[in-house]
Amino acid sequence: MAKTLDDIFNEDDFGLLDSNEKKSVIKTDEDRLIESFEEINSFFEKNKREPSTASIAEYSLLARLKEFRSNENKIKIVKPFDRFNLLGEVKYEIPSIDEILNDDKLGLLDSDGDNSIFEFKHTPQIDKRAKAESIAQRKSLSDEEFAKYEMMFQNVHRDLKSGRRKMLPFNDAETNLKQGNFYLVDGLLAYLELSDAEKTLKENKTGDRIRLDGPTTTIFENGTVSNLLFRSLGKAIQKSGKLITQPLDDIEKDLAVNAGMMKEEDIESGWIYILKSKSQRPEIKDMGNLFKIGFSTIPVEKRIKNAVKEATYLYSDVEIVAKYRCYNINTHYLEKLLHRLFAASCLNIDLYSTSGIRIAPREWFIVPLSVLDEAINLFMIGSIINYEYDIHNEKLTLK
Repeated sequence: MAKTLDDIFNEDDFGLLDSNEKKSVIKTDEDRLIESFEEINSFFEKNKREPSTASIAEYSLLARLKEFRSNENKIKIVKPFDRFNLLGEVKYEIPSIDEILNDDKLGLLDSDGDNSIFEFKHTPQIDKRAKAESIAQRKSLSDEEFAKYEMMFQNVHRDLKSGRRKMLPFNDAETNLKQGNFYLVDGLLAYLELSDAEKTLKENKTGDRIRLDGPTTTIFENGTVSNLLFRSLGKAIQKSGKLITQPLDDIEKDLAVNAGMMKEEDIESGWIYILKSKSQRPEIKDMGNLFKIGFSTIPVEKRIKNAVKEATYLYSDVEIVAKYRCYNINTHYLEKLLHRLFAASCLNIDLYSTSGIRIAPREWFIVPLSVLDEAINLFMIGSIINYEYDIHNEKLTLK
C-alpha cells in the first residue's frame, strides 16, 4: 500500500523534515523607520506630550516627527505603529481590479505576443547600477564598534547643553563639511569620521566645472554608519540639519586654524573683545544690548585700565563681557568685518571731552550678545561673508 504525504510526515521520528526558518538579522530601511518612530512613541508614552525644543534630545525627536508628518511614504509605513495618533488619519487607496488591469503599462498580463521574461531589456548596465549603489549604504554597528562613538556623542550633547558648542546654520559644503566635525542631520547627530572627497571634473551642458566629491564614513548617534557621498551628505545637512561648532571655553575662546587646536608654532595675534559700559549717563545706562567690539595686542585688562579717561570707552569704566584669543588670523580684518556687519546698529551719540571737543565713538553697537557671539563663531568656520544683520528682527540671516 502506497504511503500518503501525511504518513511520511507523521513517521518522521527524527525531525529530519522539520523546517527551521532562518531569521535575517539585517535591518531593512522599513525596520529602521519603524525603530525611529518607536522612539517617538516611547517619549510620548513616558511624558504624555509631544517632544519640544526644550533640549537637544527633544529637538532631535521633534525634527524626526516633523519629517514623518511631511513625508507621505514614511507615514504609510509607520502608521500601523502610531499608537497615539501622532500622524493623524491616513487614507490608503486600494485600487480596483479594473484599475490594476488598466495600469499594466509593461503588458505583463497580456496573453498575446512575445511572453519571454528572460530578456532583460530594461535592466541597468552593471556599471550604472554600481554607481547608483555607491551613493549611500548604511549599516548597523555592533555594540563594541559603536562604544567609542557613543561616548563622543554623549560629550557633544553635554557641550550643547552647557553652551560650549553651538548649532549654526549650514551652507557651502566645500568650506564647512570637514572630517572630524559633528553635524545634525534629520534630527540625529552625525560624526564625519573620514572623507575621501577629491576635486573632480564635472561635465555639464552649461559647461564643465571642478567640484569636490567622493565617499565618506559618517557615524550616526543611532548606531549606524553610512558611506554617503560628500555632496549628498552636504545637501542632507543643508536641507534639514545644522553645523555643530567645535567646543569653546565659556569666556576666553580661541579663534585658531585647524578647528581651534593651538600648536607650538602658532602665532598669537591678540584679542578680540566685547565690553559693556558702566556709564551712569541716562542715554547710555538705559540703552539695552549696547556693546563695544574691539581689538588689542595686549591683555584686555591692561588695555582698559584707563577707560574713564578715553573717549573710545565713553569716558567711563567698562566690564569685560567676552574676550577671544586669536592665533594665525588677521584680527584687524576680523574687527573691521564685524564693524561693517553691524554698521546699521552703530551707536549714534555725541560726547564731549573736558576741553569741550565733540567726539562720536564708532565702535559701540546695539546688538544682542548672542548675535555677536554667533558672528564670531561664523567667522571661525569661514561662513560670516554669507550673512548679513537683520536689524529689525535682531538676527543674522543668509544673504
